[in-house]
Amino acid sequence: MSTGGYSGHVSSFDSALRGATHVARVAAPVARRAIVAGAGGALGSAVLERFLADAAFADVLAVVERTLARSTLRLHGLPLARLRTGDAAGADTAVIVFDRARGRHGREDVFHRPAPGELAALARDLHGAGARHLVVVLPHAPARLPHAFKLGLASLDEQAVAALGFEHVVFVRSAQRPGEGARAASWLQRVADGVLAQLHWMVPQREQPVRADRVAAFVAALARALPRASPGTRVVPPEVVWQAAQPGDVGALVAQWLAGAELAPARLPRQRW
Repeated sequence: MSTGGYSGHVSSFDSALRGATHVARVAAPVARRAIVAGAGGALGSAVLERFLADAAFADVLAVVERTLARSTLRLHGLPLARLRTGDAAGADTAVIVFDRARGRHGREDVFHRPAPGELAALARDLHGAGARHLVVVLPHAPARLPHAFKLGLASLDEQAVAALGFEHVVFVRSAQRPGEGARAASWLQRVADGVLAQLHWMVPQREQPVRADRVAAFVAALARALPRASPGTRVVPPEVVWQAAQPGDVGALVAQWLAGAELAPARLPRQRW
């Protein structure tokens, strides 16, 4: 599984801290705690910022490799070694974000960056620490993943996560641009990636990549709504992520999707060739 592609010009660490100072003023009926693993990349930072700005979560713990130099009243560093002991300080919700490697910033190195093969083990640690609701944000290459896997589990690791006993598990397949992520080892695959990058308009609009902040808004709304949804494992296909990024009430869309209701088709913006 390759890691997805997102970009941003603002430091992920600074962006997350800025989000912590802009807390939503709407009172939450029950304060919750969340864990974010993979907060060092552009997408992970956007997810962390959204959780910090959401009054539904009293505290947010970011999985870190070493001590967090700066923190706020609501942002706390959770050392990976401590997570592995089962101590997550009562967090009920966890998010694992897989992001592509990019130019490393010293202040971003503090955050743990999950490797693709770490999914099952990390989910096991989060479950052992008491998390009941898990959201996994995965990249999706439209030209490579069979259609059936957009709606179901795509690997043995995903099946292992689903079997851990979480109350809710949601895999969010967010589209990445062709050719982004880890460089393919095969020259033939690199040629194919290059061709796909040039012919990106052939990918259906509803499977096109969306901005990191819009994916993050969808993930935060999803995590906020999960305790009220029926238990089970769900897979969010790229089309739903794309639709959530369009103008409208993302919370209402999440509620409809979790209830199994048919989503009204979003209005397609005009494509420029």
